[in-house]
Amino acid sequence: MDNTGKEKEAIQLMAEADKKCKSSGSFLGGMFGGGPQKVEEACEMYCRAANMFKMAKNWSAAGNAFCKAARLHMQLQNKHDCATSFIDAGNAYKKSDPNEAIKCLNAAIDIYTDMGRFTIAAKHHINVAEIYESELVDIEKAVAHYEQAADYYKGEESNSSANKCLLKVGAYCAQLEQYQKAIEIYEQVGANTMDNPLLKYSAKEYFFKASLCHFIVDELNAKIAVEKYEEMFPAFSDSRECKLLKKLLEAHEEQNSEAFTDAVKDFDSISRLDQWHTTLLLRIKKTIQGDEGDLK
Repeated sequence: MDNTGKEKEAIQLMAEADKKCKSSGSFLGGMFGGGPQKVEEACEMYCRAANMFKMAKNWSAAGNAFCKAARLHMQLQNKHDCATSFIDAGNAYKKSDPNEAIKCLNAAIDIYTDMGRFTIAAKHHINVAEIYESELVDIEKAVAHYEQAADYYKGEESNSSANKCLLKVGAYCAQLEQYQKAIEIYEQVGANTMDNPLLKYSAKEYFFKASLCHFIVDELNAKIAVEKYEEMFPAFSDSRECKLLKKLLEAHEEQNSEAFTDAVKDFDSISRLDQWHTTLLLRIKKTIQGDEGDLK
């Protein structure tokens, strides 16, 4: 479907809206009233133009039009509408300019936090984190936004949403070799979930991840940690994850890389290990003397 006509119409609407804005702020506009009304009309025109640009897939122009609407909403003290327009702008810019998208989403977040709308602010912190993850590949900034989202969710008693964000942070911290921080997160989420009948099955996974982080730092630490998790959460003792950890600790103590690899293979043949687990297990295996550094 040809949407070039929509784009032309949108450009025309933008020009008319710009004109209205100028006249609303002029001396005569002020004398004869109608200033705020003209601003409202211009605002509506920018939004209509933005949607036409979206239909024409001109994402930058759509983002720019929504931004203009947002600024006018702010002028009119319509905070909620201002934030909504910034979100719309951010969503349009996501398809063309990730940095602009982040600026718009951050502007909306500032408004929502100012209004005490922390749950919605947290949701948009996640959106920003995802742009840093997938588009800009800036993991440290993604982590900062996931942490902020987790803080806001915790403050609003949305613990399962907070845990989801924290688990993202924990996974990245381990990848970035910030093991102590990762351990604290996995222990915290494990402790939060082990008493919940619906979530306790996942607790063993979090204690397993914490143990692997301990293992990279120090073998003795890992042994102590595994014992602590077994005491805290008796179901952990019977898990395949706990049995694997004990085999790995034994192999590591004996500096037996073959036994280490065999234990990993046995586990993987039943429960597939993902990239994160494999990376950490390889890091541990490399600390065995004379190891080739793979799990084959």
